[in-house]
Amino acid sequence: MPKKEDDRGALTKYTGSLVRRAQQRHVAVWLAEVSAEITSVQYAALEILHETPGVNQRQLGDQLDVDRSTIADLVARMVRNGLIERSDDPVDKRSYVLFLTGAGKKQLLMLRPRVDEVERILTTRLTSKECVELRRLLSALLPESEG
Repeated sequence: MPKKEDDRGALTKYTGSLVRRAQQRHVAVWLAEVSAEITSVQYAALEILHETPGVNQRQLGDQLDVDRSTIADLVARMVRNGLIERSDDPVDKRSYVLFLTGAGKKQLLMLRPRVDEVERILTTRLTSKECVELRRLLSALLPESEG
């Protein structure tokens, strides 16, 4: 039976395995430091709606890189939880425009320092330059339109 170190070494040669393990660590740190109720995708939606209030549901889904059914579920959940409000798009009646509610703005302000702490924890062993390089390399893994 191979040693555990050998197994771990074999897995570190695969980018996908490392990305998956890094994502698992991110989720664990997120749950410990930020919230079990607000996911990192929901937090990203709050940030996008803060920066660009009134975007439509499709635009929000595009910015979050999620499909139509996922964004519909995400928006419905956030509306139900009182974080965002949805109204008919005045330009396209088949679409909704989205805004943060007062509770959503308050939640965003409360979560920001916690999200910063997640970033600090995840990158604590990296220099500032290495953090920039890591983001550049991870972005390079994404399809052209996202990077």
